This record gives sequence, C-alpha cells and structure tokens, in this order.
Amino acid sequence: MQSRTRGWGAALAVTLIALALVVLDLDDGTVGRWSGRHAFTTSIVSGILVLLVTVLIVNRVLSQRQLRDRSRAIAAQAAIVMSQAARATRAVVAVLKGGDRDTASDELRTYMTMLLISAPVLIDASLSRTFLEEAQTLGAELARALAATRDSEPTDALRAQLDAVVDRMRAVSQPLLDILKPDERLVVTAEDTDTHAQDTATDATATGAATEDPTF
Repeated sequence: MQSRTRGWGAALAVTLIALALVVLDLDDGTVGRWSGRHAFTTSIVSGILVLLVTVLIVNRVLSQRQLRDRSRAIAAQAAIVMSQAARATRAVVAVLKGGDRDTASDELRTYMTMLLISAPVLIDASLSRTFLEEAQTLGAELARALAATRDSEPTDALRAQLDAVVDRMRAVSQPLLDILKPDERLVVTAEDTDTHAQDTATDATATGAATEDPTF
C-alpha cells in the first residue's frame, strides 16, 4: 500500500510542478522572457517533465491492471492456504483433547511450508498481505499451542487465543474468497466443519458437553 501511495504521490508532484511552470510562463513576463532566451534548456526541462509524468502514471496504471489480472490467482492461493489451515488447526485442537501429536506436527509443518511458498504471491496486494500476516500469526499460535501442551494440560486462555486468531483469519480471508466462483470455493468449503476451539469446561467429556473445534 505504501509503495503504491508513493508512486501516485510522485506522479502528482511532477504534474503539479509542470502545471506551476505553465502558470508562471503564462502570467509572469520574466519567466516567459527567460524561457525565450533559453529555448533549448526550456525544451529539455519540458521534455523531462512530460516523460516523468507519462512514465509514472502509465507505470501505476499498468501495475493496477496487472494486480487485477492476478486477483483470481491470489484468491486461489489464499483458498489453498485456508484449506491447509483448517486441517492443521483441527489436528492441533485434537491434541488439546488428547489426540495424536505427530499428526498435528506434520499438518502444521505442511501449513508453514505452504505459507513460505505462497508468500511471494500474497505479499503484493494490501488485502492479501493482511491475510498472509494473519495466516502467519495462526501458524505461530498453533506452534505455541503444541509446545504449551507438551507437558501440561491446555488452558482456557490458550483455547481463547486460538479462537481469536482463527476468527481474524476467517474475516480477512472472506474478501479474497469472494473473488472465486462458487465451484472454485467448494475446495475450501468442503474442508469446513461447524466447530469452534473453546471448550465449555476442561471436564467436558465427563459432563457430556460438546467440544467444538475451529473452522474456516
């Protein structure tokens, strides 16, 4: 976002300088006489300004067009990341309830590898960059959950933190997934389950309460 703002700012600054010179040439006789006596210099400066305006504006327009053309590819990459995020999260939450730690570690390792591969695609646009940041945060929280429960029981605070990260990632992913057609999104929605990470109590099994897992 900052690079795009700087690009448009530079184009605007050069355009304003060119307009200021035009106004001075029309209104100030001194400037007009000077430019008449230095025609070659004036033409060089004018040519440079026109070239700068053209290059800067055309470059920004082409960048925006390329970004729009890549939006579907970016959305598809985000959908793939979401699918693996769902698998990794379910595996880690299963560990919180006594599941297989090795399976969770494998799923989390696959997820983190996928993030590394996807980063060059997702980092270009501000929306997908925000999604990438939340996806990385989720990976860190999943790793923290595995480490924290290696020698101790999971706490309500741990589950609540994981819930919050999952909710943020789901929220930032929605605008990206909306770019895809329904049949394309089916790849992601097929992975969904109607679950959530927060247990109602640590002894949910004994009381018969339902335990829910995070979903995307």
